[in-house]
Amino acid sequence: MGQKTIKNSITLCGEEVPYVFCYLPHMELRFYPENPRIYSVVYTGDEEPSQEEIQERLEERDHVKKLVQSIKANGGLTDPLWVRDRDFLVIEGNNRLAAYRILSRTDAVKWGNVKCNLLPHDIDDRKIFSFLCQCHVIGRQDWAPYEQAGIIWRRYQQHGDSPEYMSKEMGMSSNEVKRLIEVYSFMDKHNDTAVQHWSYYYEYLKSRKIQNQRPSYPQLDRVIVKRVKSGEISRAEDIRDKVTKIVGTGGQILQTFITKPKSLDVCYEKAIERSENAALYRALNKFRIKIGDLDTRKSLLAMGPRNRQKCKFELNKIKASISRLLKVIDK
Repeated sequence: MGQKTIKNSITLCGEEVPYVFCYLPHMELRFYPENPRIYSVVYTGDEEPSQEEIQERLEERDHVKKLVQSIKANGGLTDPLWVRDRDFLVIEGNNRLAAYRILSRTDAVKWGNVKCNLLPHDIDDRKIFSFLCQCHVIGRQDWAPYEQAGIIWRRYQQHGDSPEYMSKEMGMSSNEVKRLIEVYSFMDKHNDTAVQHWSYYYEYLKSRKIQNQRPSYPQLDRVIVKRVKSGEISRAEDIRDKVTKIVGTGGQILQTFITKPKSLDVCYEKAIERSENAALYRALNKFRIKIGDLDTRKSLLAMGPRNRQKCKFELNKIKASISRLLKVIDK
């Protein structure tokens, strides 16, 4: 096995799971494709990537390049890899494994063995994903939200962990866990695995105005995904501000946005204009009702002479303004 072993344990899903600290030849270790970080980086289709493909894709990452320099300067790993016994899957630390293998090309002896915490071979997937949650959702939080949600989604889909159970374990509200599952499910359904698109769909599914309209416009989801992928919707803020405004306005403006590509900005401007027009109408309507109200007339009659004269002055000014506005409308 290695040069030195130290027995210890970690608490997962309410149970003590033993592990052994040791050194293992890195060439015997295997990347774990179901690790959400690996999944988001290397999966490009339905087929599981090979070990060689994973290594190649990880080597392209700036994070791995920085790890190479950090490990080299330090003379070794600070944090051991977490490995499952027998099949030697690296549950946690795949980037570090990729960096170690790069270093071994220059000195196979020095970088031949790597620090590992060896978990039992029969540890189940539920405990593995609970462990990953503790590392990257509760703990360091160094994973992108899409990757964090991927762990939670897999626990929900594959292992039946309820949002309520996971919320207690991770110190999050159950609604927050449900939202993470909802957004990840949406991305999975529409085959968008781009980590950077997470915030777009989070804003899309968070908006109440949009959610109210989705049942009436079933094609809207597909349109949004297509325009996010194409880059027409270039920022998550465009979902929050522009798309929400367009969808909330509805009608022909929303229909145009759905059916006409590259119409985001034009439809947004029209939605703003309609909103301003509607606001002016509502203000005028409210004013008309107020001045025509019987209680308003009674209030005028009950006023003293001085205040009544002030009101008369204001009404004459209003009358003049109304005449000017009517002329504008009649042009």
